Amino acid sequence: MSDQQLPSIERVLLGPGPSLIAPRVMRAMTAPVLSHLDPDLVTLLDDVRARLTRVFKAPEGTLTIAMSGTGTSGMEAMVANLVGDGTRVLVVVGGYFGERLAEMCRRYGATVSRLDVEWGRAVDPAAVQAALRDGGQVDIVACVHAETSTGVLNPVKEIAALAHEHGALVIVDTVTSLGGHPVDVAGWGLDAVYSCTQKCVGAPSGMAPVAFTPAAQKRRVACRSFYLDLALLEDFWVRRKYHHTLSSTMIYALREALMAVEEEGLEERWARHERNHLALARGLAAIGLDLLPPPADRLWTLNAVRVPAGIDEAAARQRLLREFNIEVGAGLGPLAGKIWRVGLMGASSTPAMVVLFLGALEHVLRTMGHKGGSGAAAAALEALN
Repeated sequence: MSDQQLPSIERVLLGPGPSLIAPRVMRAMTAPVLSHLDPDLVTLLDDVRARLTRVFKAPEGTLTIAMSGTGTSGMEAMVANLVGDGTRVLVVVGGYFGERLAEMCRRYGATVSRLDVEWGRAVDPAAVQAALRDGGQVDIVACVHAETSTGVLNPVKEIAALAHEHGALVIVDTVTSLGGHPVDVAGWGLDAVYSCTQKCVGAPSGMAPVAFTPAAQKRRVACRSFYLDLALLEDFWVRRKYHHTLSSTMIYALREALMAVEEEGLEERWARHERNHLALARGLAAIGLDLLPPPADRLWTLNAVRVPAGIDEAAARQRLLREFNIEVGAGLGPLAGKIWRVGLMGASSTPAMVVLFLGALEHVLRTMGHKGGSGAAAAALEALN
């Protein structure tokens, strides 16, 4: 029998997710466990649905629920309920999660057309327009709003308008934007949107908020997955029919996190994430570092920091963890070894976290031979004042 002890020191989670969790959310998870059909729990489910609808800014009639699973379950729920054999899908692919979206559509029988974009750059709406004009009829346009692998924010409002001109539905991944960047399902004309709980929303990993607008509900296909079948899930969330044993503990956490989002205010929360991102960028510039995307394409929530020449990316990351207890992410795919992915999301997006990270990174890089300047934390604080 293993004598391995549970963790006793909280990591400083500044990677691509999970993010730090506010104490009030952790406390909510200590409430007594309820059955998935307990009258008190189903009342909480109604409250979660209403709060998610407001955070998504979804139109009336939208079915908004939370899948029991990570953000990938939300992605697959979109595809499983809207994509069938021969469905024609145009997928914008500019990173790892765009690739995953395209692959998932293919597995569900879609005829997939890819619009490939350079990793680290946002898609140009003109390229989407050309793909729709020249590629033949399309049923669905799918794209990632906030590409976690590259730190890029894509113009989904413009993409949705173009898709609707061609009669196509729009599926959007807001895993790294919901709660940290503006997301406006109704105002932007998005049709089917999914996210996760462990990033800007501020709860643990394990649930995936999804929003199916009336337009998307009208074009559902026969779902091949029992677990992800939207009709069966609607029966559970709305009509109280058994489908699966949902975790009451995760519902408590999600509800508390959503309460915190609304108490802060969406606009104020977005502004906080932007402010801390800009401070980080200022501090990085002070020590000669830059972000992968150009300023107009950058996420506030996930920062793709270019690794300076001569620095061992993995060694620096390991030292941040070992010496400062700070976790950041590595690059994926063609960006492996070239960037660090630094998340400033939810409770991790604070001036204290920005200053702590910059001070630690500057120390590590200096001892590894980097000579790109100094005063990262001071520059960040100046930007915040």
